[in-house]
Amino acid sequence: MRGVVLAGGLGTRLGAVTRIVNKHLLPVYDKPMIYYPIQALVNAGIRDILIVTGGRNAGDFLRLLGNGREFGLQHIDYTYQEGEGGIAEALGLAEHVAQGQKICVILGDNIIERNIIQAVDDFRKQERGAKILLKKVHDPERFGVPELDGDSIVRIEEKPKQPKSPYAVTGIYMFDETVFEKIHRLSRSDRGELEITDVNNQYIQEGTMTWAELQGWWTDAGTIDSLRRATNLVAETGANLID
Repeated sequence: MRGVVLAGGLGTRLGAVTRIVNKHLLPVYDKPMIYYPIQALVNAGIRDILIVTGGRNAGDFLRLLGNGREFGLQHIDYTYQEGEGGIAEALGLAEHVAQGQKICVILGDNIIERNIIQAVDDFRKQERGAKILLKKVHDPERFGVPELDGDSIVRIEEKPKQPKSPYAVTGIYMFDETVFEKIHRLSRSDRGELEITDVNNQYIQEGTMTWAELQGWWTDAGTIDSLRRATNLVAETGANLID
């Protein structure tokens, strides 16, 4: 299984903080933000990783991460997303390195307390389809929200005004090789983006989507408030760099 860290975008929600630096290179406590999703993949036994970056400072990732030896990686590749065409568009850039293998995708600003080892192991055994990780939150309307029927996901709605469950879809996704065919079939949303929710809903319609609940805390770090929260959580309780 190959890993993909999506670290593009301009980080505009962080204002002047990201004017001269990619947000994924900002510090979260004592480590650059991007270290956390990389380590989550490494902890789960993934040693081949693609970094999808963008914006004005893409070369900084190569200077920081080099060949990935610090993380014990066998291979680290880099590719560049032009503009802000959405998560699914960024993921589509991984097609050339996936080489028909399953992939585990993490948004570059997602930080977790524990690990995804069990979920990744379960997906390795899953014959086909996709797997997502959900987390109960107090404000699901800010995220993609699953509608559940028992243990099955009926559909996922992006930022609903009236959420049909208390769960948020975290920025951790696992897909089989058909994900790229699904991306090619997408049309752009009203935001002008290729939406990852539309990809997930295709798997749901096929009946091949599974899910698990993420244990421990989870946060993104894409706004000033969430960046502060992430830093405080890591400082106070530690994160998956230690597992």
